[in-house]
Amino acid sequence: MTLFSASVSMVGIVGLIIAIVVILISLFALIASRYKKCPSDKIMVIYGSVGSNKDGTSRAAKCIHGGASFVMPFFQAYSFLDLTPISISVDLKNALSRQNIRIDVPSRFTVGISTEPGVMQNAAERLLGLKLNDIQDLAKDIILGQLRLVIALMDIEEINTDRDKFLEAVSRNVEGELKKIGLRLINVNVTDINDESGYIDALGKEAAAKAINDAKRSVAEKNRDGSIGEANAVRDERIEVASANSTAVEGENESQAKISQSNARRRQIEAEAERVASVAEMIAEANAKREAYKAEQEAEIARAEREKSTLEADVIVKQEIEKRKLELQAEAEAEMVRRKAQGEADALRAMKEAEAQGMLEVLSKQALGFEKLVKAAGGTADDAVKMLISDKLEQLVATQVEAVKGINIDKVTVWDSMGGKDGESTTANFISSMLKAVPPLNEVFKMSGMKLPEYLGKVEDAAPALTGSADSGKKSKKTE
Repeated sequence: MTLFSASVSMVGIVGLIIAIVVILISLFALIASRYKKCPSDKIMVIYGSVGSNKDGTSRAAKCIHGGASFVMPFFQAYSFLDLTPISISVDLKNALSRQNIRIDVPSRFTVGISTEPGVMQNAAERLLGLKLNDIQDLAKDIILGQLRLVIALMDIEEINTDRDKFLEAVSRNVEGELKKIGLRLINVNVTDINDESGYIDALGKEAAAKAINDAKRSVAEKNRDGSIGEANAVRDERIEVASANSTAVEGENESQAKISQSNARRRQIEAEAERVASVAEMIAEANAKREAYKAEQEAEIARAEREKSTLEADVIVKQEIEKRKLELQAEAEAEMVRRKAQGEADALRAMKEAEAQGMLEVLSKQALGFEKLVKAAGGTADDAVKMLISDKLEQLVATQVEAVKGINIDKVTVWDSMGGKDGESTTANFISSMLKAVPPLNEVFKMSGMKLPEYLGKVEDAAPALTGSADSGKKSKKTE
């Protein structure tokens, strides 16, 4: 009996221990099964009794990204939100821009559930349990609405040329709305932009035409630089030739300079007149064309927007390009004329400088000769001048002799009435006057401020001799 009781007691103890172990194992297995780990590509949403917010309101869910958490049995449950990016094709049709032109914007948006704490809570509340197609449709509706809003606030030029600005505005608006349902915008790819009126194609043609015109203008500028360089070389050559010729033949240079100056003035006046006339004609023609196109444009305003944009792209833009081309050609021609006139003026200035240099050389040599002459005269300028005059005295006397050399006196008849002063004969005075008409050598020396040297003899005053001759003649006349 005692043994049996002991055996029963041992069995009971063992069974109790086994039961406790089983319970412990089951409890551990239950705890382990309710400890859930969140993969890196998912968000684990625990819902049920998850506590309260800081303001005392009950929380709808608890979101975990990365890590693990214990899910209480009976009181809590869990589910996962997939973080795999979702690609959404958005083919926007007939979106109205700020210019009231409808455009098509086919694009593709890549979105995904956000891991930002506040945005994850929105995803848990609004996307948990939705299928992928439902999430795509919901996001697509939001994207379409915001895309239309952005297009309505922008011009077509901004959308077409400044894609960064357009995409930034789309991203900012779309992402702000997507966050409200727990999504984030990953990428925006606008494949193409089209419009029914053809406005975008016209902008492309305008850009292509502008690029072509810029290239042509660059070529014209290079050609102009080449022409300018050639003109400068020709100018330098003409200056060198003119300088050499001015050294050799000064008289020829003077006449050539006058001819060149006259021709330069004439060509300059002709070029200026031609330039003014050409510019006036081009301006008048451009104004006439512009007025014609303006009148045509005003007549076409009543037509549809598509025809208006086509007119602006195909007619007005082309005429503006043609007008700019004419203006550039006129400027290039005017620049060539101005540079040509400038080169001729430089050549004329070089010739005048060469003439002045030659005159300076002549005057310098004369000054040097005068300086040596003054030194030879003992440093007295008056003596030097007398030396010069004495050197030219022979020519002076010869000139005076030539003054009366041509007078041919064949016969002189003098009627003497003896009515001279103090009863003198007028015949003697006539002879004396004729002799005084040719200054003697002594008188010439006196007029020059000099006197004959004594070795040539002392010159007496000839007046008494002449008077004596006149008296003797008078006496003889009375005797007769």
